[in-house]
Amino acid sequence: MLKILKLFSGVIIIFSLSTQVAVAHKYPAQVGEKLGYGIANVVTGVAEIPKTMIVTGREKGAAYGVTAGFFTGIIHMVGRMFTGALDIATFMVPTTTIPQPPVIWDDFDKETEYGPWKMR
Repeated sequence: MLKILKLFSGVIIIFSLSTQVAVAHKYPAQVGEKLGYGIANVVTGVAEIPKTMIVTGREKGAAYGVTAGFFTGIIHMVGRMFTGALDIATFMVPTTTIPQPPVIWDDFDKETEYGPWKMR
């Protein structure tokens, strides 16, 4: 009975380590991607102002886009730059980026949303 228990324990340890090895080859790419997204979001966060003005203007009219879109763009700029700084500070932990789209030039015709922060 003791031999079976030792064998079973050994098999469980091997299987638990094998899943870690299978995921480990993706780690450098995920970490680099997160760092790149963080740097891009900090640098290009200012572009949220005109982007939000354009998107809001197309949806609700030019006057509304210039006024409300400007202030909403400032909020999105702060949010994108803050989450970019957070991605830079925590790039060693592979998680998804919070703003959607992850960088401002992806899907430029869509207003920025902030999604859940998930482990990859």
